[in-house]
Amino acid sequence: MAISRKEWNRIKVFGANVRRERVRKGLTQDELAERAEIATRNLQKIEAGEINILLTTAFRIQLGLGCPWKRLMPSEQRARFSRIKAKRVK
Repeated sequence: MAISRKEWNRIKVFGANVRRERVRKGLTQDELAERAEIATRNLQKIEAGEINILLTTAFRIQLGLGCPWKRLMPSEQRARFSRIKAKRVK
């Protein structure tokens, strides 16, 4: 199944968010890749929005950055998850 343009945009936003958080934390790509237990080249492709990754890889990156998950999610996804969470609480 092909990935839609909208989905690729989400992938690119996720990658940009990873890069922003990595730079904010003062980490190099090598340091984050080591923390996340992924290859540096894969991290480079993720930050560039060039590859679609597994959820387990996204979790490794999030743990390696030590940041809240919402900082990595595209804003439209954060809003969607907030609505879902609010419905569960009611």
